[in-house]
Amino acid sequence: MLTLAFPNIDPIAVAIGPIAIRWYALAYVVGLVLGWQYVKALARRYPGIIGGEEVDDLLMSAALGVLLGGRVGYVLFYNFDYFLSHPIEIVALWHGGMSFHGGLAGVLIAIWTFCRLRTRSFLRVGDLVAAATPLGLLLGRIANFINGELYGRPSDVPWAMVFPNDELHVPRHPSQLYEAGLEGLTLFVILAAFAWLGRAGDRPGLLGGIFLVGYACCRIIVEFFRQPDAQLGFLWGGATMGQLLSIPVALAGIWLIVRALTRPPAASK
Repeated sequence: MLTLAFPNIDPIAVAIGPIAIRWYALAYVVGLVLGWQYVKALARRYPGIIGGEEVDDLLMSAALGVLLGGRVGYVLFYNFDYFLSHPIEIVALWHGGMSFHGGLAGVLIAIWTFCRLRTRSFLRVGDLVAAATPLGLLLGRIANFINGELYGRPSDVPWAMVFPNDELHVPRHPSQLYEAGLEGLTLFVILAAFAWLGRAGDRPGLLGGIFLVGYACCRIIVEFFRQPDAQLGFLWGGATMGQLLSIPVALAGIWLIVRALTRPPAASK
C-alpha cells in the first residue's frame, strides 16, 4: 500500500544546552500572541467592548485559564484513574495531556472573572476571544502532527501515514491536519467573515455561539477519523469522549445564537 512519508520533524524547535523549546509549547505561545493582537484589532472595530490595555491583562487571564482548565479537563475526562493513583503527575505538564473542553471551561471562567472585575460585558468580550481562538487551535493541531500524537484511525487513503509513535505501525489518517483545517482555518475564516463583513460583534453572544457550534461540529466529524484514546476507547453507542463532550458545547452555542438574534443589537460607541 502506498502511503505518504511522515515528515519526522524534530519535536524540539530550539535547543540551547539543556534548555529545549518544543513546537507544542511554541504553538501555545504564538497562538496566544496572535490571538492577543487579533482581539485588539476586533476591539478597534467594535469600540466600547474592551480597551487596548485591558486586552493585555485579559491575555494573562486567558493563558492561565487555558493551562489550568486544559490540564484539569484532561485529568477528569481522559485519565482520571491514572492520576488518582499518581497525583504528582497532575502537575507534570511537560509529559503532555491537555483537553480542549477543559481549556474552554477555564477560559470562560477567566473571562467571566475579568469582566466582573472590570464591569465589562461577558458575552461581548467572549465574542472577541472566540473569534481569535481558532488561530491557537490551528497551531496546536499542527504541533500535535509534528509530535506524531493524537493520530487517526487505520486507513487506506492515499495520504495515510505511518506515525513513529504508533506501536502497530499501520497507515493512519493524519487527523491532526484535518482538525487544523476545520477547527482552525475554516472556523477562523467563518468567524472573520461574520465579524468583519457584517456587524456580528454588535449582537452579544453571536460570535461565541457560532464558534461553539462550529467547533463542536468540526470535532464530532473529525472524531470519526481520529483514533480514540487508548485508555478510554469507544464509549456509549460507539461515540468517543471528544464527541460526547462536544454535544453540550453545541447546545450552548445554539442557545447563544438564538439569544443573540432575538434581541436588539448592542450599539458600539
